[in-house]
Amino acid sequence: MKTINDFNFKNKKALIRVDFNVPLNDDFEVTDSSRIEAAKPTIIKVLEDGGSCVLMSHLGRPKGKEEKYSLQNIKSKVREVLGVQVHFVDDCIGDKSTEAVAKLQSGEILLLENLRFYKEEIRGNRDFAKKLSKLGDIYVNDAFGMAHRAHASTAIIADFFPSKKYFGMLLASEIVSIGKVLNNSVKPVTAIIGGAKVSSKITILLNILDKIDNLIICGGMAFTFVKALGGSIGNSLIEEDKLVEANTILEKAKLKKVTIHLPIDTVVADSLSENAITRIEDTDSISEGWMGLDVGPASNDSFTKVITQSKTILWNGPAGVFEIPIFAQGTMAIGNAIVKATKNGAFSLVGGGDTVAALKKFGLTDEISHVSTGGGALLEMLEGKTLPGIKAIEG
Repeated sequence: MKTINDFNFKNKKALIRVDFNVPLNDDFEVTDSSRIEAAKPTIIKVLEDGGSCVLMSHLGRPKGKEEKYSLQNIKSKVREVLGVQVHFVDDCIGDKSTEAVAKLQSGEILLLENLRFYKEEIRGNRDFAKKLSKLGDIYVNDAFGMAHRAHASTAIIADFFPSKKYFGMLLASEIVSIGKVLNNSVKPVTAIIGGAKVSSKITILLNILDKIDNLIICGGMAFTFVKALGGSIGNSLIEEDKLVEANTILEKAKLKKVTIHLPIDTVVADSLSENAITRIEDTDSISEGWMGLDVGPASNDSFTKVITQSKTILWNGPAGVFEIPIFAQGTMAIGNAIVKATKNGAFSLVGGGDTVAALKKFGLTDEISHVSTGGGALLEMLEGKTLPGIKAIEG
């Protein structure tokens, strides 16, 4: 794997694709700088070598040039996180950008305007990619969150740097960490797959069965499996059209000697609200009119035992509606169990927007071996797909 550690950037301009698609409040202030912080090691490495950085990113889904999506809004936060003065140019191609890059000195940073102000970015336009490529001596991709997109700045642009393209530290760490789960795992391996829908996780489940020993299924998607086994789930979430697929996964898991762990008991409620009436019922016999919104205490104990005995752990998808405190205990219990296992030497990989949000809410982010910055990119890698942004660097 060609990473930036294989190159000295002295007197070179590194054109770096970062993922600064950060959330903003109504005053256009950054409310979560995690993605900026994640890119910091790569940027600082280039600067310490004596090089300069030209940063390109998208922000949101603008329709043309919209001020609220301008990267000018995040410039001050980027400067604050990096601890270095950041220059900004209100375009990402053209004369303004070329002139700004020409003035850039070693040790300096230039932030380009939102790539998606040009529709050519998403379309993977080759001419647009070529124009971007003129802004740097070396291309670095450090945007794992966009590695599954064949956009101009993530895949096409690499063609213009045949021998000078590298993985940034963040993207390299994502590849290595996912590889530890899928290809170089230490047994026993446990995957915890949750979230609302089975349909979004079927391919993942089928792909990882050859690589794991235990599969914990939780969240709303668990009820489709419970129903497939003949259980009564009341008004709980169900994908009736995925019952056959659920049975297929259960049968294949049995053939591959993967132990499936479904919730034994469930926190059920009469409504999805903070003021709901709740009680504990067996997961396979939930009363009519009641819906399962979190795993119950017996399930928490069972899951915790499996997790803490594991040496490799993958978690994607919460166990319940953790945003509401009365339905957060299952997700918190899984997080705490993973932290305990990690402290005892297990390798843990956690990814997915809701799952990472839960980790942050419970203050557990720093206790995990690797917290993935990719949503769709992580899911596609777990499905066994080759991501365009990664293939472009390797090719």
